Amino acid sequence: MRPCSALRPGRGPGRGGNPVELGPRKNVFDDPPWGLYVPGRSSYQVAALAESELALSYAPWRKSGGAVVVRPDRVSVHERGRPGFRREVRDIMVDNVDADSLLVGETVNRPGEWSSYPPHKHDTVIPDLESRLEEVYYYKADPPQGFGFQRIYTDDRSLDEALTVENDDLTLLPRGYHPVAAAPGYKLYYFWALAGPERLMRPHNDPLHEWTLEA
Repeated sequence: MRPCSALRPGRGPGRGGNPVELGPRKNVFDDPPWGLYVPGRSSYQVAALAESELALSYAPWRKSGGAVVVRPDRVSVHERGRPGFRREVRDIMVDNVDADSLLVGETVNRPGEWSSYPPHKHDTVIPDLESRLEEVYYYKADPPQGFGFQRIYTDDRSLDEALTVENDDLTLLPRGYHPVAAAPGYKLYYFWALAGPERLMRPHNDPLHEWTLEA
């Protein structure tokens, strides 16, 4: 993503029509992300200063609040997993921004490695164990001819799909476990956005595969 400007009248960034510049970002693999949270019932304009690519996520809005610019230094970066499922997770709008319904971030798989692993789900409200959130993944591959695999399945296998994912693909995750694998030689990136009745990140691992955390 190259530089762009976001304009929004009223509260917060862009007050009085003054532009807020996001970027530059060379690419999603090597540079950290930028974000802009705009609350509901607000108007804004986006003007590209160069060729740009933006990810726009929407969810129901329930409470008041101002717009928030998320610069790279506000993004929480985590190295997670073990050999075989190591990945970098970047929280763009999780604990650092009260984004009402939205939870937003990015994950980068190393070549040949898995993520969202052990397989986890978040489709049922179980106090202190699991929250209910729908999710989408939007993919990039490096080099761009690369690919990966996404499995989506439920405990009873009423849903069990294995999908090939390539550059610029998007998957919908309404329910079920959803692990991801990158093909050897290719980094695999995905932008993720979640929303549900309660803004709470509480995934539940598949008990059949949770042992791999200690393997």
